[in-house]
Amino acid sequence: MGLSAGPVPTRVEPATKAGLLELVDHAVEHGWDRRRACRLLDLDERRELRWRTRQALGGPDALADQAPGGTPLHGLLDSEREAIIELFGAWGDIDRSHRKLAHRGSRLSLVHVSESTVRRVLADHGLVLTGPAPREPAEKRPWPDWLEWKPRRIWAYDFTHFTRAKRCAVAVLDMVSRKWVATVVSAEETSTQVEVCFLAALEAEGLLEVIDARDTEILRDALLSGHPEQIEAAIDGGQIPLLLAVSDNGPQMRSHSTREFLAGVHIAQHFGRPHTPTDQAWIETLFGHVKGEWPHLEKIVDPGDLAAELDHVREQYNQVRLHASIGYVTPDDEHEGRGDAIRRARRDGLDRARQDRLDYHRRSRGQ
Repeated sequence: MGLSAGPVPTRVEPATKAGLLELVDHAVEHGWDRRRACRLLDLDERRELRWRTRQALGGPDALADQAPGGTPLHGLLDSEREAIIELFGAWGDIDRSHRKLAHRGSRLSLVHVSESTVRRVLADHGLVLTGPAPREPAEKRPWPDWLEWKPRRIWAYDFTHFTRAKRCAVAVLDMVSRKWVATVVSAEETSTQVEVCFLAALEAEGLLEVIDARDTEILRDALLSGHPEQIEAAIDGGQIPLLLAVSDNGPQMRSHSTREFLAGVHIAQHFGRPHTPTDQAWIETLFGHVKGEWPHLEKIVDPGDLAAELDHVREQYNQVRLHASIGYVTPDDEHEGRGDAIRRARRDGLDRARQDRLDYHRRSRGQ
C-alpha cells in the first residue's frame, strides 16, 4: 500500500487510505476493537474517522487531498491578478523587484496587495523580473615594478568608527610585517587626519630624515600630477618613491590635499577597485581583529580614554599578539627581521622533539 514502518505520513494517496480503512474493517469483523486496530497501524483514530466520513459522503474519490489553502474568504480576486500582470507589463522593466511593484501598485491606486502576493502571482504565470545588469568587472591594478616586498616599503591605511565615543580612527599598517605603525583618533574624517597619521608613522619609522636627504623634486612633481606616465618617467630616471600607500577610494584618500601631501613626502598612491574591499584586505581586517579581540574599545565613551587605550592595544598587537598570516610571530619580530629565525627555530625544535621521542621509545623497547 506504499506504507513503511512507523506512523502514517502526513500526505497519503487515496488508494493507501482506502486500504487502511479496509484493514481496520477487517480487524473489527474478527473481533478487534477499532481503537486497537488504529493503534497497531500507527493511525490516529480521529484521522481514520475523518477518512471514513469523507468516503461515506463522497465515495472513493473524496479521499483525495484537496489543494492546500482551500478557498479563504480573503483570497485574491481575479481582477487583482489581472492588475498585477498589467503592473508587471508596464513597470517590470523599471522597478525590477516584486517589492517595488507592490508599492507601485498602491501608489497608482491600481492594486493593493502584499509584496509576497505579487511574487506568487508572477511565479504562477511564469513571469520573471529581470534584475539590474551586472557591473562590468574592473581590472585589478597591478603592483608597480619598482615595489619591493619588504617592511617599510608598502603601507595601507583606512578609517574606522567608534560610535559610543563619537570618534573615528585612522590607522597606518605595514602590509609586509603587519605592524600597526600609527593611529590618530579624531572627530573628523578628512585629509588632515591622513596627513597627521602619516607624519607620525614616518617619524616612528625614522623616515623623515631619509626624505630630507633625498633630492626628488622631479618625483615630487610627478606624484603631485597623478599621471602614471609622468610617474613612470621619474622612476625610470632613478627617482624611486619612498614607499607605496594603499587605500580604498574614499574622498579623503582621493582628495587633492592628500595627494599633495603624499607627493611632498615622496609616497606613491595605489587605490583598490571600487566595491572591492579585498583589494586592501590587510587594513580592512586590522580593526576587525582589534575590535573582536579587545571588545571593550567599542564601549568606551570618553575620546581621551579611547585614544590612550588604542595606544595600549597597538603595543599589545605589535609586540605580544602572534599573527597567523606571518607564521605566528609578532609584527615587531617580522618588522625587525627576526621572523625567519623564530620560524626556523620552531621547525628545528619540532625536528629535535620528534627525534628525541623516537630515540626514547626505541631505547625503552630495546630496539
